Amino acid sequence: MALPRITSPHTKGSNRTQRVMLLVLAATLPGVLALIWLYGAGTLINLIWATVVALGCEALVLKLRQRPVQFFLRDGSALVTAVLLALALPPYSPWWLTLIATGSAIVFGKQLYGGLGQNPFNPAMIGYVVVLVSFPIEMTTWPIPHSVGLVDGLQHILGIASLPDGWSQATALDVLKVNKSLTIDELWASPAFGHFGGIGSEVVNLAFLAGGLFLLHKRLFSWHAPVSMLAALALMSLLFWNGSGSDSHGSPLFHLLSGATMLGAFFIVTDPVSGATSNQGRLIFGAGVGILVYVIRAWGGYPDGVAFAVLLMNLCAPTIDYYTRPRTYGHRKAERGFKLGE
Repeated sequence: MALPRITSPHTKGSNRTQRVMLLVLAATLPGVLALIWLYGAGTLINLIWATVVALGCEALVLKLRQRPVQFFLRDGSALVTAVLLALALPPYSPWWLTLIATGSAIVFGKQLYGGLGQNPFNPAMIGYVVVLVSFPIEMTTWPIPHSVGLVDGLQHILGIASLPDGWSQATALDVLKVNKSLTIDELWASPAFGHFGGIGSEVVNLAFLAGGLFLLHKRLFSWHAPVSMLAALALMSLLFWNGSGSDSHGSPLFHLLSGATMLGAFFIVTDPVSGATSNQGRLIFGAGVGILVYVIRAWGGYPDGVAFAVLLMNLCAPTIDYYTRPRTYGHRKAERGFKLGE
């Protein structure tokens, strides 16, 4: 009987991976509930369709690679990628948009490099950037909270009809980026803005913050990368904050509670595979992401820069690891003993 060739970490490692993935999925529940409360079934449809596509693409590629399909599907990594990507996409996204994003994440972001543990880039961010660059209008147009009905949303998903006029809008980050004349106080009268950030996004960011604190409590990752990212983003927005003038890029609180800030800080930056490995390296990695997020939001060509910032820092992760390697335990003492024995 031919036994399947399964690389480490074998069964025990797979169970550990599965447990971690289940905890991550549980931590996304506050954000999922907040999005469903704001946008109805749109987020739920995104989640279901992205999950089907991710598991299907994963199984197909594993079959083509002649790897045990059920063993690797059970680790939950494809499911986590699908959920994070579905939460980042606008609710009621067209079916083909979710298909392209999720398929790109699994095939080009993960399996192309050999599967879980070997991908140099965050797979969910690969998929997100592919559709953001290719379809910027669809990716930056979100429904107005509590406005889209299920029938209209399904018609938009299937491509039968677009959302009715007045039921979709640009995000607060996009409105702020293209603004040239209105003051912040005048902008805040726009329906895209809430109390501190974008309407709805402030609630969603607080929900993902709660989920991230849960993961910190469970010690699934250290505090270094998320805290460093949020601190760097807040510091940059404070340094370049121009009050309420028309050329203002927004307050620190606005940037912390808008876009994908908290999702990126606690669910993307903390990726143990594509990020830095030492605590010092995680501080540098997180700070780099925070700085790049602000630079892209304020002066770049896209309203939100979390995905681009993460991928750029993924490129830097090997160099960061090289220069922040912790001292090997007992290494210095061994050298001293060798000199004494000469």
